[in-house]
Amino acid sequence: MQDKRRSLLLAGSALALSPRIALAQAYPSRPVEFIVPWGAGGGADQLARRVGKLLELELKVSFPVVNVPGATGNTGMAKLLSAPSDGHAMAVFIADTLATLVGGKGRYKLADVVPLGVMIRQPSGLYVKQDSKWKTFDDVMVDAKKSDIKVGVTGFGSADEMHLDKFNAAQGTKFRAVPFAAPGERYSSILGGHADVLIEQAGDVKRFLNSSQMRPVLFFADQPQVGYESTPLANKYGVTFAISQFRSIVVRAGTDPKQVAALSAAMGKVATSAEFKDFLKDELAFADSYIPADKAGAFIAEQLALLEANAKKG
Repeated sequence: MQDKRRSLLLAGSALALSPRIALAQAYPSRPVEFIVPWGAGGGADQLARRVGKLLELELKVSFPVVNVPGATGNTGMAKLLSAPSDGHAMAVFIADTLATLVGGKGRYKLADVVPLGVMIRQPSGLYVKQDSKWKTFDDVMVDAKKSDIKVGVTGFGSADEMHLDKFNAAQGTKFRAVPFAAPGERYSSILGGHADVLIEQAGDVKRFLNSSQMRPVLFFADQPQVGYESTPLANKYGVTFAISQFRSIVVRAGTDPKQVAALSAAMGKVATSAEFKDFLKDELAFADSYIPADKAGAFIAEQLALLEANAKKG
């Protein structure tokens, strides 16, 4: 009787524990916080909201977007890196934030994050107000060699600022970076006279382009920007440095590899979906923007090496 009672107790305990075990094994079992280290309405924010919506369909949990702007994306990254590495927080990590790690300046290292994939890549360009006195980039250059030209950028130490530094070094221009952390303020900076020129991606300011409020005068890219093929490239002026504004999704290092694999697989399905491909087209991004998790780490490391090699010395 004692053996039978013990067997029944053990069986009952196993049955009581099985739902808990199943719950512990299910992933994700609750909402995954989607940190956007920039203000609402910008390119990173739009990407997160589109990807989050599609991930919800794949993984059956919500991906609430939390905007944490500041310090060229590093305030949001600090939030990610202070959260538990339990797979329930991820963040948008972009080229401008990567540039702040050049020379070991960041409070964290690239090894502290694990990429789930690079989702979008777009060339950066220079834009002026539609009715600006500058009709071409050559017109901008004439004035930029005489006096300071204020350029709206994402933040100090960003890839935006590095593009300007390279141009100043090559051409003797006086482009001066003026940071605007809030995307809306940055986009409208040239419309309100708070900056003379804007550096941005065409897809992010598409509504201003379509409404004839601003126009591009130059792109930092190896190939013409889709839709603006007649706009000159920086290499025409001896500036070959061109970092595409990539936007990747990362989690904190130390996250369970199985959780990373689950998120990465879902991200791959999102990236190859018809809806996301339409999003890339609408954003005037590279059609082959997506880089899967197994190659994303190497890509980002290569971009960091390129930024390191071209960083302003002294």
